[in-house]
Amino acid sequence: MIIATAGHIDHGKSVLVKALTGIETDRLPEERARGMSIDLGFAYTDLGNGSVSGFIDVPGHERFVRNMLAGVSGIDYAILIVAADDGPMPQTEEHLAILDLLGVEAGCIALTKIDRVDPERVEEARELIQILVDGTTMEGAEIFPVSGITGDGIPALKQHLSTVADEVPDRTGTGNFRLAIDRCFTLSGTGLVVTGTVFSGNAKIGDRMMLTPLGREVRIRGIHAQNEEAETGGAGQRCALNITAQGLSRANVRRGDWIAAPESHAPTRRFDARIRVLRSEQKPLRHWTPIHLHLAATDVIGRVAVLEGREIAPGESGLVQLLLDEPVGALWGDRLILRDQSARRTVAGGKAIDPFAPARGRARPERLATLKALEIPDAVDALHALLEQAPSGVELEPFARSRNLSPAEATELWRGVEMNRVGRPEAPIGVSQARWDTLSEVTVTALADWHKAHPGDPGPTEDQLRRRLPVRIAGDLFGAILLGLINGNKIMRDGATLRLPMHRAAMSDNETALWEKVRPMMEEGGLRPPRVREIAEDLSQPPQVIERFLFRAARLGIVHAVAKNRFYPPATMRDMGRLAERLAEKSQDGMFSAADFRDATDIGRNVTIQVLEYFDRSGFTQRVGEGRKIRKPVDEVFGD
Repeated sequence: MIIATAGHIDHGKSVLVKALTGIETDRLPEERARGMSIDLGFAYTDLGNGSVSGFIDVPGHERFVRNMLAGVSGIDYAILIVAADDGPMPQTEEHLAILDLLGVEAGCIALTKIDRVDPERVEEARELIQILVDGTTMEGAEIFPVSGITGDGIPALKQHLSTVADEVPDRTGTGNFRLAIDRCFTLSGTGLVVTGTVFSGNAKIGDRMMLTPLGREVRIRGIHAQNEEAETGGAGQRCALNITAQGLSRANVRRGDWIAAPESHAPTRRFDARIRVLRSEQKPLRHWTPIHLHLAATDVIGRVAVLEGREIAPGESGLVQLLLDEPVGALWGDRLILRDQSARRTVAGGKAIDPFAPARGRARPERLATLKALEIPDAVDALHALLEQAPSGVELEPFARSRNLSPAEATELWRGVEMNRVGRPEAPIGVSQARWDTLSEVTVTALADWHKAHPGDPGPTEDQLRRRLPVRIAGDLFGAILLGLINGNKIMRDGATLRLPMHRAAMSDNETALWEKVRPMMEEGGLRPPRVREIAEDLSQPPQVIERFLFRAARLGIVHAVAKNRFYPPATMRDMGRLAERLAEKSQDGMFSAADFRDATDIGRNVTIQVLEYFDRSGFTQRVGEGRKIRKPVDEVFGD
């Protein structure tokens, strides 16, 4: 369990932690000299329940609230500390407000320095505290009068914390590993070490992680969990990680970065969130207000785009998009605090919802409905709500990444939700049955409309039909919808074109006569049929006439318009497609290069590029870097 202290300067936070753990948390010389905590202090002890709990002693001085924010973001439990002689003070109120905005519900209150006052003042301070916490997440929290000097009340507080620690659920098996870095240093003979609170998941020595948002892969060489050498570390623990990577130095790591599993690496400079403005604010939080964002140990500047209306009144909550000057590693549910432009006043706080927020249409009604579905706490319920309203399906990989679902958790979720799952394994799309049926109907309707508009044409290509749909739809999803309609005999594929079963388009008598002259020339050309100009010369026809005719033939599905001056019969396209499939099957990674295809076909570099680019446009292949992979079987794209 991770426990954070919070409260006004000189109210006895460090003394209380020492009384509970026996450890002095003021580790910096200037902290000891000035008698206050500047940076985070840490202490570890067994509270009597057999497990080690970690204490984060956060600074109380107003100038060091930034460090306090870094300490309370990933905690399990909070102790709000109020000195009996002073009572609640300005930083008491601000720290309480931060705990409230972050939604820290588990906590208690330590009424310190009772050795300095009489019993009447202790009761008076208790009443003031109860008034202070009324209406906050600390309302009703138990108050423990204590003295870190005499030890009075310390056993009762320690027993309370031990009981709480037993009740904290084990989070190490949930989600992917994420550690928020709050310190980075080098040790002689060890190398680079980062420390922080583990937000989720677990890691072991030898694991490969990502340094987020930099995007650098690192390897874990050693782990200290709760101040003890360990083989693993996980959520609910303070950890020090000895990390290594070629060329990695302290200059590459900043406070506020994350050590995270690759599945959790999602750096963003724009994310959507729900925030609540403090009741004590004098003015509403207006659209486009400059702010300081505090998320875990991160502190970056940016602006707030209010998504519902133009402002959020004090004490009210609303959906916002945060646009930042630097990328951060924010995922769903991460707690955040907003301070004013000068970073001197806490303004609002809340939780991240969507790290993949769109730059356009962020305040449209359909986008707001999506956000309200995304913020549903239970992942199953959230996905159900998204599937019901998403007109073109839900991209499942971003959903899993934003929720920090491990691969096993994501697979279990997909199996537990009734939906049609289509697309590539690395980019699956989920569609409810109702949406699937609707998309199928609008596809057939769009094809019928095409036939009405172009009665002499055989039908559109797959891409042309997709562009006519009333909603934007991913190519992979549309391909799956089409396949279902083709298998159900509701749509027919003729080469590169699509048509309804009852639709027929044919050449005129003159076009048929011309085709009987052109076809032998193209078939004899093999994998490299003659160009338009060459055909025109052989037939003593103007090139423009042959070009118009071949484009008409392409619309009828009789030939494929690979380039403006080069057309291929369907059989030749199938032959080249099967050759490409064989090249991909022979390679270990399922990829083939342009050079591989050129050498196998002997059609030359320029024609190779034209053919491969047509393969890409047709959905048969997909270019990946300098190579290509097969997306669909050749017979599905070019007929059998």
